Amino acid sequence: MTREVIQTNQAPAPVGPYNQAIRADGPLIFVAGQIPLDPVSGAIVGTDDVGKQTQQAIVNLAAILQAAGATLQDVVKTTVFLIDINDFGAMNAVYAQYFAEASAPARACVEVSRLPKDVRVEIDCIAVAAPSFTPIQQSVV
Repeated sequence: MTREVIQTNQAPAPVGPYNQAIRADGPLIFVAGQIPLDPVSGAIVGTDDVGKQTQQAIVNLAAILQAAGATLQDVVKTTVFLIDINDFGAMNAVYAQYFAEASAPARACVEVSRLPKDVRVEIDCIAVAAPSFTPIQQSVV
């Protein structure tokens, strides 16, 4: 199996033993869960505002996808983790700004007891991009 590590400084660096994304066997891109961290300062965006946190998490996903030669339109599956399922409406309103209902990826949304850095939302995704691409920044491991 071909396995490429995708990394960009346009999204927060991993804070543990994982990578931002992995491209496997060509077009499959598995993006690690993104929380609302500003990639430059490392600060949490929108401390208690799940809408602002959702927006930053998606911006981080988009930056990683771009580094892998893909876009949000290439996403086929997302998983959204919320610490309070009552935040679903606010999260969904922001999510809908990035993923049109007619072409939105499959999605699971689950409530969890806690997320890293005590944020309110975390989102991961799987994308299928064109097999031929020119990455913006990448590291191969």
